[in-house]
Amino acid sequence: MAVRDVVTTRPMSPDRILVIKLGAFGDIIMAEGVFRDLRAHHPGAEITVLTRPGFAKLLRRCPSFDRVTAEPRDTRWRPDRTLAHWILLRRSGFGRVYDLQNNRRTAVLRRLVLPGPAWSTLPLLPPDQRAPETKPSMMVRFAGQMEAAGVPVRHTPDPNPDWMVDDAGDALAAAGVAGAYVVLVPGSSAGLPHKRWPHYAALARALVDRGVPVVTVPGPDEIDLCRALPGRALLEADGRPLDWFRLAGVLKGAALVVGNDTGPTHLGVHLGRPTVALFGSHVSPQRTGLTRPWVSVLRKPAIADIAPAEALAAVDARLGTAGRA
Repeated sequence: MAVRDVVTTRPMSPDRILVIKLGAFGDIIMAEGVFRDLRAHHPGAEITVLTRPGFAKLLRRCPSFDRVTAEPRDTRWRPDRTLAHWILLRRSGFGRVYDLQNNRRTAVLRRLVLPGPAWSTLPLLPPDQRAPETKPSMMVRFAGQMEAAGVPVRHTPDPNPDWMVDDAGDALAAAGVAGAYVVLVPGSSAGLPHKRWPHYAALARALVDRGVPVVTVPGPDEIDLCRALPGRALLEADGRPLDWFRLAGVLKGAALVVGNDTGPTHLGVHLGRPTVALFGSHVSPQRTGLTRPWVSVLRKPAIADIAPAEALAAVDARLGTAGRA
């Protein structure tokens, strides 16, 4: 898009609202309750969400938003695209901005691109909550942000991404999976290998030997990892990964999810599935928002120190419990 193609300037209005949530996937899931509270507080407003290109398709499905705008790609080498997008934002007439990203990039937007609208940002944490072990979860922090902005907090503490769920029964049937099954989430962002638990193969083998169907739903960078595990890696017929919505369908139907601190684990938890979450010392489980009644958390200083037998015991305990009420 060239700068000359940008829309004519619209007058600023408090009923034209920009919500900023760039990513990552798990962080977007954690913010889902905020999205619903903002829609409930501004029922007649035109609400646009600014995100990264990889999440635009996901957020177009979200019922809380009227429009989605994505940051341009290749901004390092194409500053003209950044400028065009900034002009588009500037001319869109936003009268309110809810910044749910709260980083340097959004600070630049506030200072250089959208200095006029009323901005909502995260309140500063008190000193006793700034250490890694005492930081509250983002959902708690978002609740404070909404309260400070005068937005009634109802859904913020309780994300519910059921709107993401598409049926994935054909993928399960093609893999020969019937009845109750366990989903393993062995991956994580490629740059965060310390989040990965290295003993999924042993856990999967123990479950398969008991006759428990085990499935994985790999992303593009995890196909080889998941195919190497006992059980079934669910892919489309042409070998592509399932999309966000069919991933949600697989997780929604699971008897249990076992995963690292990564986006699909967050999705499974907030879809209400019984979960075993595995952590090293890289982050406090409380800070992730995964400490729910239907979640068993296993944590060791190094995630590799969680023995397969410990994980299997937690799985056995959860398979005997009900899901989220």
